[in-house]
Amino acid sequence: MSKRKAKVIEGIEVEKGSGNVYADLGYPDADKMLIKAKLVSKISEIVRGKGLTQVEIAKVLGLPQPKVSALLRGQFRGISERKLIDCLTTLGRDVQIVVKDVPRRRTAGRVTVLFS
Repeated sequence: MSKRKAKVIEGIEVEKGSGNVYADLGYPDADKMLIKAKLVSKISEIVRGKGLTQVEIAKVLGLPQPKVSALLRGQFRGISERKLIDCLTTLGRDVQIVVKDVPRRRTAGRVTVLFS
């Protein structure tokens, strides 16, 4: 857990999160997990909108049905970011990767997923 100061609201200790639940839980690969989670969330949203079965989704995405089932339940370890991006393009979405300079207040870059 982080070292942020917690508030007490109605007798319950509440700590503001960082915006990355994986980081808040102490996962070492938290940034990568958050990126994957956002990509999987979008894939799930798209396939729900299409009304396809998991078997149909598996055929479209080129994944085994059990992997699709796990993916739609948020179990995405073992699936690369690249494969998730390929799934999005197969589902009819453009994926744009933009590389830019970091703001002066930061020295290291970061990866962010945005949906339009």
